[in-house]
Amino acid sequence: MQLGFENKKKARWAIALGAVAVLALAYEVIPLITGSSTTASNAQAAAPTAEPRTPPHTSGKNAKKVPKVESLDPTLRLDLLALSEKTEYQGTGRNIFVSQAEDVKIPQPIAKVNTDKAPPAPYVVPMPAAAPPIPLKFYGFASSPGEPKKIFLKLGEDVFVAGEGEIVDRRYKVIHISNTSVEIQDVLNSGPPQNIPLTQG
Repeated sequence: MQLGFENKKKARWAIALGAVAVLALAYEVIPLITGSSTTASNAQAAAPTAEPRTPPHTSGKNAKKVPKVESLDPTLRLDLLALSEKTEYQGTGRNIFVSQAEDVKIPQPIAKVNTDKAPPAPYVVPMPAAAPPIPLKFYGFASSPGEPKKIFLKLGEDVFVAGEGEIVDRRYKVIHISNTSVEIQDVLNSGPPQNIPLTQG
């Protein structure tokens, strides 16, 4: 029973494969037989439909009407070729190979045009604005002998004690301290140092 069943199964597979082989062979052979007719029809279908060419339009008294070509026949039409050869150029009488006629005079300019350019204005270096005066008052010394020099500086009601290199009120830097004055620079304006004399009170 099993041997008969396996033989039927193999027979079915053989029939199916045979049918596929016949279809593949037919797919390859049929285009070769009918190839000439289909190739011609494909080439005719792929060819672009060209519009009929019309000969160049001529104007003038001697211009003749050229019949419009409606055919797509590629043969050479000798009558149309001869007709196009008889057309003559009728221009305005101007020689296209000469820029201007010799008797034409170029008009001269009436007014003189000054082509000289004015000299550029000299560049002026802007002067830096004067720094505002530093509002601090130097009115005394705060250091003992043998210690680094420190001074009293007053700004309104505030009093500061500072030495050389220190910054007062987060803006004014003490550059140099002498016996009669102090040199202070405004850090925010980055101007030159200003000399503030020693005052009493």
